Amino acid sequence: MPPRRWHVTRTVLTAANGTTCAGLLLALVTRTRIRRGRDGVLIAEGWRLRMPPASCFTIGSVIITRRSAEWLLAEERAVLFAHESRHAGQYAVLGPLFWPAYWVACGWSYLATGSYGVHNWFERHAGLEDGGYPPELPLRPWLRRSWLGRLWR
Repeated sequence: MPPRRWHVTRTVLTAANGTTCAGLLLALVTRTRIRRGRDGVLIAEGWRLRMPPASCFTIGSVIITRRSAEWLLAEERAVLFAHESRHAGQYAVLGPLFWPAYWVACGWSYLATGSYGVHNWFERHAGLEDGGYPPELPLRPWLRRSWLGRLWR
């Protein structure tokens, strides 16, 4: 699908499945300022809660950031914006099922490596390094010794 059509399709799907509405509701409740981003993505700037510890995260087609929209849209953060936009695409496909699937993937990754992202399927497919994650971490020793560790290699 051409990029422009995908942006429109993603925006329509995340609106229809309610995930963008959830992102906007969270932004409104936490009093973050909502701004227009690029490619059909909205940016909620000024997130003040401590969780999650990341500089930004995505719900539907809403990227929520501690910083300003200008910070996120700056050319030097184009890969971070692209990473978060790929998460919006994941929401378009999975809708609200993204949340439990993402947290299971976080749990597996943390169990395997001590990082929530390195072996998280969603983070890997959004671009690990684009999202600020290390490209690889060793499996925990107990897992390396198990049959799962042998399969993983």
